Amino acid sequence: MRVLVVEDEVKMAALLRRGLGEQGLAVDVAASGEEALPLAGAGSYDAIVLDVILPGIDGFETCRRLRLDGIWAPVLMLTARDAVDDRVAGLDGGADDYLTKPFSFAELLARLRALIRRGQAERPALLEVGDLRLDPATHQVWRGSEEIELTAKEFALFETFMRNPGYVLSRTQLLEQAWEYDYAHRSNVIEVYIRYLRCKIDLPFGVASLETVRGAGYRLRKDGGR
Repeated sequence: MRVLVVEDEVKMAALLRRGLGEQGLAVDVAASGEEALPLAGAGSYDAIVLDVILPGIDGFETCRRLRLDGIWAPVLMLTARDAVDDRVAGLDGGADDYLTKPFSFAELLARLRALIRRGQAERPALLEVGDLRLDPATHQVWRGSEEIELTAKEFALFETFMRNPGYVLSRTQLLEQAWEYDYAHRSNVIEVYIRYLRCKIDLPFGVASLETVRGAGYRLRKDGGR
């Protein structure tokens, strides 16, 4: 089995190469995201061990580009960071698992074996509503042929609508789906983000796809607002 290790710390990269090699794995090492991308594209890897903090593009962006290039080998991200937002960013960017430094080699090996047994994930299907399209894998959104840039929270909210076209979603449902934290004391957060979305996906195109259903919530029209 082949593993690609993306790690710029020379000692750490050498330890991983030696340790994984002793377990019978063939290991290639890249010192940056820019170096890893063509390697991953040219080789058939069973898993990728990817450090977050890299020179040039970081691990989050490297993972996003791997998925954008159609490379679906399982990715185990390594980082010294332990913040929830960082873990969420890695997983949302297409990573399959997350290990915080310092870690034991035994745990890394166990997680890596689990990912390899699981095999490559299937690429999530595009969501389409009218001329709106959303790619859950790359976090891209288009209306027609024009790509629309959304923030992470805008994307999470819009994905909820795209998965439920024609259905009225209450504020509580939207909060539970798009936010992991308690926003009970920020009663207008949904209204604010609905306004942001309308300014990006509707107004520039002269359409209205997100409808307010008085007393009930919000709905994405099944026709995408044509």
